Formats: sequence, C-alpha cells, structure tokens
Amino acid sequence: MLSACHGRIETQCATLRRLVPHLLVHGVDEEARAAATRVIRYFDTAARHHHADEEDDLFPALIESMAGSDAICLREVIDGLKVDHRALEACWRHLRGILERIAAGEQVSLVADDVEALAVRYERHIEREEKELLPMAARLLSDDDLARIGRAMRARRGIDEA
Repeated sequence: MLSACHGRIETQCATLRRLVPHLLVHGVDEEARAAATRVIRYFDTAARHHHADEEDDLFPALIESMAGSDAICLREVIDGLKVDHRALEACWRHLRGILERIAAGEQVSLVADDVEALAVRYERHIEREEKELLPMAARLLSDDDLARIGRAMRARRGIDEA
C-alpha cells in the first residue's frame, strides 16, 4: 500500500507540472480548476494519511523490531524521512494556497519553480523510501506486524476489512 501511494503521489506531481504550462496557454479554465481541486483533495487527504501511516505505524514498528547494526541505520533513515515530511508539508502549504485560488477561478500564476520544489523533493523522498525503508521493513517486520500496520492504514482511510 505504501508503494502504491508513492505512485499516486508521482501522478499528482505530474499533474501539477502539466498545470503550469496549461495555465499559461489557457488561463484558469474549467480543466485547470478541476485539476487544482483534485490535487488539493489528494494532498489534503491521501498524502497526509501516507505520512501518518509511516510516522504512526511503520516507523514505531521498525524501531521496536531493531536489532544490532540496524538500530543506528534505521534511526538515521527515520529521522531523515521525518524531516522530509515536514519540508514536503511546507512546500504543499505554499502551493495549496495558489491552487485554492485557481480552483476558485481566480487568474493567478503557478510558478514552475514552486511546483518543481515539491515534485523533486517527493521524487527524492520516494526513492529513499523505496530503496532503504521498505526493504528494511520487509526484512525486519513479521507478518503480524505488517498485518497490524495494514489494518491501521485501512482504518485511517475508512476502508473496511475485506
């Protein structure tokens, strides 16, 4: 579920990247307003849930499972990812205000550098999670731990147990 969320985050960042030239050519048309609304909805819900999935469920489970040399490496990875989360949230807050205005039909500019700041930061963050965190989780966590984390993730999203 965490990897799948990474793909959806990348899709939303791609939408933001396409929105910059779209606004220059078409202005704040219905397509731009709809795209802005979808991106806001995604980052206000699913992306926030994703960070909570990690910080409230995955990270504590990993710390609890630590052994030997994993402890130092794991703490460094987790601390770095938490710093990333705060920086991503700050980038999002800045963009969100602009997107709200676009969604409302206001003629405002979406600065490519601001979009790139979020998109590139997410790319690096996702790469680190995919290459370091998730393999470590697969190695260190039991099936019961993974099932418990999955239940918490589903509950956070209001998804019933299958």
